[in-house]
Amino acid sequence: MNEPARSTSRAERRRGTEERILGAARDLFARHGYERATIRAVAAAAGVDPALVMQYFGSKAALFARAAEVRVPEGGAGLGEGPDGAVTALLASLGVKLDGLPATSLATLRSMLTHPDAAEHARTTLGRQIDEIAAGLPATPDARARAALAVTTVVGATIGHQLLGLPDLRDTAVEHLTDLLRPALHALLEPAEPPKGEDLS
Repeated sequence: MNEPARSTSRAERRRGTEERILGAARDLFARHGYERATIRAVAAAAGVDPALVMQYFGSKAALFARAAEVRVPEGGAGLGEGPDGAVTALLASLGVKLDGLPATSLATLRSMLTHPDAAEHARTTLGRQIDEIAAGLPATPDARARAALAVTTVVGATIGHQLLGLPDLRDTAVEHLTDLLRPALHALLEPAEPPKGEDLS
């Protein structure tokens, strides 16, 4: 009758070890980027043998993919609810990021321009946001381009604030930054009204 308890205990220990490795990986990828964060360094930070890291994850690329997973879609509810909903969701997402970017997102941002695996992860994550926003916009030929510009505007602000530490962004209250961005995002996501009297047929 004790066997199930031992099995559960082994499973819990395995999950605990896996989470410890992932925590160390997130921290090292976020601080050093993909290239400089080695399996040996991750193992040392997690207090395990490097062979165990490989046993659990198979490769450094697979470890990065797991470490950089975003469990809650960035932007949250509202991305597909038209221009107003998308702007509100993007600005809420930006506020969370500027208050302290999660190590998962920071790891991806720091590495996405230098390593193909990180770049692909970023494209997939941002692509989902663009798909959702574009689906909620008026059906214009440039709806996807508008959505992509809005998403990358928020990414650029995040990079400037979190990775580059630009003083003009760091020294400005998050609430004021979002207020400044709001009309720019609305301008991107709301198609311009055609001049009165212009025949578009």
